[in-house]
Amino acid sequence: MVFSKLNRRTVLRGAALAGVASAGSVMLLDPGSARAATEGASYPIDQLMAEGQLPDIWLGARDAPVTIIEYASMTCTHCAAFAAETYPTLKSKYIDTGKVRFTLREFPLDPLATAGFMLARCAGPDKRMAMVDLLFAQQKNWAFVDKPVEALANTVKQAGISQTDFETCLKDQKLYDQVNAVRDNAAQKFAVDATPTFYINGKKQAGEMTVADLDKILEPLLPKG
Repeated sequence: MVFSKLNRRTVLRGAALAGVASAGSVMLLDPGSARAATEGASYPIDQLMAEGQLPDIWLGARDAPVTIIEYASMTCTHCAAFAAETYPTLKSKYIDTGKVRFTLREFPLDPLATAGFMLARCAGPDKRMAMVDLLFAQQKNWAFVDKPVEALANTVKQAGISQTDFETCLKDQKLYDQVNAVRDNAAQKFAVDATPTFYINGKKQAGEMTVADLDKILEPLLPKG
């Protein structure tokens, strides 16, 4: 059972891995040369947009001139920083105005991150992004504490997930496998090896982005006038 895998030792080991990432993006696969070789690489949009093990939850107009796919981990501090500091501008300035279509995909770095993504999916399609936002906003209160499982359960109670629902969700082996399949597909097909990693109209952009970075990348891609 998935929930049984989240024993205290396993979860703390996973959380510790994420904590090591606080000085920079976490490297998962082949560090150094492999990442450098793919930075700025472009991938076919039809391949990036292909339906995976889990349905994408898209925000923004279908005909938006720019498409952004973000691969993130719930225990990644840089992902949480992007969510807090840059994403609000991305949404208000670009997504809500029809300029960008955006989705966030699962790339868990550890078992605790997998659990967070599972809970976001169990909340339902309409609440999934709100749950992701909540977990990023409260990350320091559940991801890097002595009893992360208990803290995670208490955090998602704010979104109406009871203890019973929490345990049922984390015992869903199929969902557990699907979340990790999304990660594995991204690593194998699109060379994702760190979080956050973005694909902007198919072009890979790894690492946290400031609002200034975002503007610099997006403005040339948007229609003039």
